[in-house]
Amino acid sequence: MAVNTVLLDFSVTSTKLTSAEDSKSLQDDMEAVLSSYIPELKRQHTFNFAGSFIVLLTGDRGIHVTLRGFPQGLVTCNIEYYKEDEEKPLFLFEQIRSLESRLKDKLCSSRSKIFPPIKRGASLDVYLTTSDERILEYDIDKVLYEEKSPYQKILIVHSRSLGNLLVLDDLQNMSESDLIYTETLMQRGKENYEGKEIVILGGGDGALLWELLKEKPKFVYMLEIDELVMKACSKHLRSCCGDCLDKLKGDNYEIIVGDCVEMLNQFITEGRKFDYVFGDLTDIPLSATPQGEMWDFIRLILNSSMAVLKSEGKYMTHGNGASCPESLRMFEEQLQKLSVSVEFSRAHAFVPSFMEDWVFYQVWQKQN
Repeated sequence: MAVNTVLLDFSVTSTKLTSAEDSKSLQDDMEAVLSSYIPELKRQHTFNFAGSFIVLLTGDRGIHVTLRGFPQGLVTCNIEYYKEDEEKPLFLFEQIRSLESRLKDKLCSSRSKIFPPIKRGASLDVYLTTSDERILEYDIDKVLYEEKSPYQKILIVHSRSLGNLLVLDDLQNMSESDLIYTETLMQRGKENYEGKEIVILGGGDGALLWELLKEKPKFVYMLEIDELVMKACSKHLRSCCGDCLDKLKGDNYEIIVGDCVEMLNQFITEGRKFDYVFGDLTDIPLSATPQGEMWDFIRLILNSSMAVLKSEGKYMTHGNGASCPESLRMFEEQLQKLSVSVEFSRAHAFVPSFMEDWVFYQVWQKQN
């Protein structure tokens, strides 16, 4: 059950709104068309001001319609109504198209746009965002797991097209269709992990650890702070993580539950060196400047990771969506300011559950 919001936009000649007579005629025409689709539609209030108008109408089933005219030549129609899960929608697809067409003809509109019903306040949230905060609607049909850990909100849902999907703090993280994410992060086929010593920072879904173990490494440490994420994924994302999260230690890996910064500091103190460090933590932030707590954390992780890498070792991480070039540029600027001189390369992959192209980085110490 949710509030359904149907949005329609129409471009019209601006004089239809700036002329009081034409504006009233336009309002009456729209009301007449809407009345043939919405039973018992009644006008409740009309506000006219500075070449603009707002008309409020109500109908059966608690329907609320807002008509808005802007002097620049734009007219909007917002239709809202509450629908129980078992109820039929007020408008079927063909009816919405018909309503748009009739309103467009009546307004002599040069351009119109109709949006699919937006479902607001539903118990099942189907909306997530891209990296640059554009709205995405998913075909989510059920919640498999929901819990609030000391660190984040953990949600695993089922998508009809993606399979099970892990969502952390309302951001999509991993689905059963996202092997390309892990393989691009690893640069599978380009990097040789056999016999190598590896550290994973984060990676609580277990997908990276599971795929790395297939490459016959010497040993892998996974440093993950949120045990609840691992428990949830070991049950609901098993096609991604296999059985590697069932126990904290295996023949050639160990999962350490705790703060990865503290563990990196311990490795530095002990003089430990590794062939690869994977940063599977936070995305590069969206911000005007590379300042703030999140950027400080990223710089700390980068410098600490370079300190535990062998001279020929590599730091592998995900960046952000390709649609966020400024954030990616700021991240690359930070790479040039590390405690050691580094070089880097980039890789791209379209990640199904992100519904966008994602950027991955490979960073290594510059050789003299």
